[in-house]
Amino acid sequence: MKAIIVTDQSAGIAGMKLVERPEPQPAINDVIVQVYAASMTGDELSWPSTWVDRAGHDRSFSIPGHELAGVVTALGYGTTGLSVGQRVFGLTDWHRDGTLAEYVAVEARNLAPLPADVDFTVGAALVMPGLTAWQGLFDHGHLRAGQTVLVHGAAGIVGSMATQLARAAGAYVIGTGRASGRQTALDFGAQEYVDLENEKLQDVKEVDLVFDVFGGDIATQSASLIRPGGTLVTITGPTDAQPVNGSAIDFVVEAIPNQLSEVVQRLRDGRLQTNIGSVSDFSEAIATFNSTHRVSGKKIIRVRS
Repeated sequence: MKAIIVTDQSAGIAGMKLVERPEPQPAINDVIVQVYAASMTGDELSWPSTWVDRAGHDRSFSIPGHELAGVVTALGYGTTGLSVGQRVFGLTDWHRDGTLAEYVAVEARNLAPLPADVDFTVGAALVMPGLTAWQGLFDHGHLRAGQTVLVHGAAGIVGSMATQLARAAGAYVIGTGRASGRQTALDFGAQEYVDLENEKLQDVKEVDLVFDVFGGDIATQSASLIRPGGTLVTITGPTDAQPVNGSAIDFVVEAIPNQLSEVVQRLRDGRLQTNIGSVSDFSEAIATFNSTHRVSGKKIIRVRS
């Protein structure tokens, strides 16, 4: 099969190569998925799991990407819940070869059925942003109707999803980001917007929840805005930003099929939009990820047409 590999950590995205690799074989409880659409998170080449397995063994020349949509072509021993020929989408294990390939081996528990009326490119674009936003808002932030949430990067890939989900849950949403992102964030449902380039975050009134994608000084400033009992949730790793009378939580997104099903149903109902910036063919994938041209939204690779 054709696959994209990364050669070494120091080279980063510039070290990507399109090569021929053997097709994967399914382990116990695995499925093999023929990949139709995939994507890669921008900073995953800096993650230790991209370069070593759980035992610490070297994983150079690994296949990147963890988000996919495709069709099941084979089942491993003991696999239940999915069938050959079924359309699926989901998130692969961090320590295994990824989705920028024609076929990938995935644990069945990491996948959800993809309805026939949802395009594969749209399914792949929902996975990481949808799960991250859902888990940050509801599993860790315990967001409820009537609360106020501050969503950083509200025009971005994850922030736009968090904005939509929070608004649909009955929250009052304040978005932040670059000046150029104001209208996009408002279009996704933010009711106010703070231009972090020209406006002061400290002018925001107290909020119940901060959904943070920036970390650093922005997270520290945000901690002071949280009401007693409120929460700062961040996806940037452990943080020193601690609300005086609240809590701070960092988390790593998990593949939870029922949440994927909930997110895709909202998309089918018209309650949710993806934030796709570009769709490229597999032959153009390396150039797409290495491009210096700024793309607003998720870069999706169409592995199979």
